[in-house]
Amino acid sequence: MNGLRRLPDRKLLPLFLLLLPGFPSAGQVKEIPEGTFPGAGKCVGLDYYFNAEWREEKDGTRVRFHYTWNDTANSGYSLLGGVVDRLGATRATVPDAPTAEKLGLLDVYIIVDPDTPAETPEPHTIDTASIAVIARWVENGGTLVLLGNDRGNAEFTHWNGLAGRFGIRFREDSHHRVVGKEYSTGMCSNLPDHPIFRGVRKIFLKEVSSLALMPPAAPLLVQDTLVLMATSRVGKGMVFALGDPWIYNEYFDHRRLPADCDNDRAAEQFVRWLLSWNKETVDETGRR
Repeated sequence: MNGLRRLPDRKLLPLFLLLLPGFPSAGQVKEIPEGTFPGAGKCVGLDYYFNAEWREEKDGTRVRFHYTWNDTANSGYSLLGGVVDRLGATRATVPDAPTAEKLGLLDVYIIVDPDTPAETPEPHTIDTASIAVIARWVENGGTLVLLGNDRGNAEFTHWNGLAGRFGIRFREDSHHRVVGKEYSTGMCSNLPDHPIFRGVRKIFLKEVSSLALMPPAAPLLVQDTLVLMATSRVGKGMVFALGDPWIYNEYFDHRRLPADCDNDRAAEQFVRWLLSWNKETVDETGRR
């Protein structure tokens, strides 16, 4: 469908969830009355073009992995995809360069950690044509999520070409360095009063690129003097930026993180906030 690939319809969701390890069972998923899903009628698209990593299995087949909806290993976003499903939205992949037609089908467009030559032999860099299409889509009301990475693990030149259209620059540095299981060095507990952090005690961010901002961008999460999260209201739309892939499976729940870390809670609040964004009824904090 116009270069987008939609995952199964929500009516098939319970069976789909049971087939994927790591998802809650049907009995664990709280039933929400019909009509109250914040994602009802909305579509969340995940880029598979600028981030397109493949690995070869023992039988010689090539499998896409790393920050994808269907990757159930530590490297995937399958648990985040489960949150999108439970909040009533449709998931989609964007396997080709963005066009106005493709983005027009999305409410939220997530781009994560575009490839470097070390990760992909011929990476798809974010070119000027793609930047123009994405910027126009945001101006017309789209919600763009930019999840980068730290120095040595990310491409910055073209990535910042896109982010710069919204007053954001990933600074190509690295903070919240974590050695072994010293998770405390990656924790943020002084969280702002924002819908993402309601009921959240701590979040975990590992090896993060900080952000430099110019108007219209504004800081959302600051630690000491470092801007870690930012938003930018552009036209009728909104951009969220963070220099870390953040809530992928490895650091989504408590499989590794201590019990007082609420990345899973923050992930749900984050998706709920993205889905509630509406240019006519929600201000830039996400509050109605």
